[in-house]
Amino acid sequence: MVALITLAISGLGLILSLCIVLPAPIAALLPFAVVAPEISPWLVVVNLLGLGLSGYRLAEGAVGVPGLVVGAISLGLSLTPVVQLPAAQQAAGTAMKQAFGPEVLSAAPPFSQNLRPKSLVWSVVWQGIALEPVRVTTGIQFAAPLGGPLTLDIHQPPQPGLYPAIVLIYGGAWQRGNSQDNVRLARYLAGQGYVVWSISYRHAPKYQFPAQIQDVQAALAFIQTHGAAYESDSTRMALLGKSAGAHLAMLAAYQPGAPPIRAVVNYYGPVNLLNGYWDLPVPDPLDVRSVLRTFLGGAPERVGDRYRVASPSSYIRPGLPPTLLIYGDKDRIVLSKFGQKLAANLEADGNGAALIKIPWADHAFDAVFRGLSNQLALYYTERFLAHVLHDS
Repeated sequence: MVALITLAISGLGLILSLCIVLPAPIAALLPFAVVAPEISPWLVVVNLLGLGLSGYRLAEGAVGVPGLVVGAISLGLSLTPVVQLPAAQQAAGTAMKQAFGPEVLSAAPPFSQNLRPKSLVWSVVWQGIALEPVRVTTGIQFAAPLGGPLTLDIHQPPQPGLYPAIVLIYGGAWQRGNSQDNVRLARYLAGQGYVVWSISYRHAPKYQFPAQIQDVQAALAFIQTHGAAYESDSTRMALLGKSAGAHLAMLAAYQPGAPPIRAVVNYYGPVNLLNGYWDLPVPDPLDVRSVLRTFLGGAPERVGDRYRVASPSSYIRPGLPPTLLIYGDKDRIVLSKFGQKLAANLEADGNGAALIKIPWADHAFDAVFRGLSNQLALYYTERFLAHVLHDS
């Protein structure tokens, strides 16, 4: 019985620990590649338990050496994010201060009391991130384009007042998702003193570009017109998007004629769709080319100009809002080098831009809200938002 338990624990620990370092070759394995690094402290415990049981069997005269070897390998793999964490923290802090000044990491009171004390709180890995009670209004119609009404949800701080606005845009390859996909983040930010507008947009393949950006623009116009009714200061507005939503956030903020936007937060968003089509990740579990063809209505050979118009990188020029970019370095859907190139181009034109690369993280790392990567991302995101949205 002990042998079976040892085998099960050691096998589970090895398989999940391998997911930390090996990219997912197919879409079905993506959840394991995303989750495993974020729960690596839990895997350390599992692997230590497997090692202990193997050692016990060896002491009892059983054949425990293979189990010890497997356990040692698994433990080493599961420690990878923890070992990489200090360098990642230092690099992120340096990037933030170089882009936005040293004061970006020390927001002025009273907002500083709500900020996370550290970029990793170990107890949160086990207990989760506490969320404040906030006011929530759902299903507010902001537009009625071809295809039916579009709605948004609003998360407001618990106390009445006038607060900066954050527009939250979900991802999903421009094909799926809804305004409730990021409820935990919306609630978290509302608890920090923001009115969070979680918007929706039409999806491909039924509705191809530019329908999506038109819907985002309609939402921004609605917020500017009706924001005061929800205690939202539309003169202090930031856009925060994830994946396809980050692409739309950048596009909405960078295109000529954009409304006044104080800042953009880009979580692993595509930035140059033409480069993304030709420079593919290896492996390519989601078939990036198929996703782009579905969104844009064809390959670059047929609709090349649409790829250019739909790329945020096409609109880089002086005077753009400060931008925070956060990418997982093991992302095999949107390669982090595209974010790095965007940051460099923004900086070259005199715009504030910081790139945070998380060495162990995959795409959609923040799906594990308490995970190592999301804690790191939240720490710098909330300081960036406090810096750009709260007038001193």
